[in-house]
Amino acid sequence: MPPETDDVRALVERATPGDREAFEELYLLHFDRIYSYLQLSVGNKHDAEDLTNQTFVKMIESIDRFEWRKVPISAWLFRIAHNLAMDHFRSRRRWQPEEEPPEPPGSEERSAEDEAFRAIGQQSMFELIEGLSEDQQQVLTLKFAFDFSNAEVGTILGKSEGAVKSLQHRALGSLQRQLAEVG
Repeated sequence: MPPETDDVRALVERATPGDREAFEELYLLHFDRIYSYLQLSVGNKHDAEDLTNQTFVKMIESIDRFEWRKVPISAWLFRIAHNLAMDHFRSRRRWQPEEEPPEPPGSEERSAEDEAFRAIGQQSMFELIEGLSEDQQQVLTLKFAFDFSNAEVGTILGKSEGAVKSLQHRALGSLQRQLAEVG
């Protein structure tokens, strides 16, 4: 996760009146995580690229309304991306993944056998997660794939911190029950 340091605050302050270099730096700091989140959310590269671009256009258009609170600017950007993804789903009404999810950064070369076991495990885990509610899926993705705090996830999803904790607890309980049934 990009650190929310004084440097990032300075970038936001420079970007607010329209400093192009500051916008570019904010874009470079957050692009990979926003794109990965959107690709996991919408299920294909093309739409993820489109929505990522829209996220940063909205950042440029509305950065003057951003206020520092308990959560970092990255949570604000994820909130924009989340809202765009939800609008995308409303317009499409159905999620159809067209490709495999992106490989995590730092993936190393694996033997064919290791790769096969990893793919089977990944596919079955995705199938289990697909059985969760949309909110539960979002909470697990933001918490465990993107390492956001409960407060940050709440900001992104427009929910209270308590609601995030409850969704996470129910999601993990459901996954545990599903795994017990499979095993």
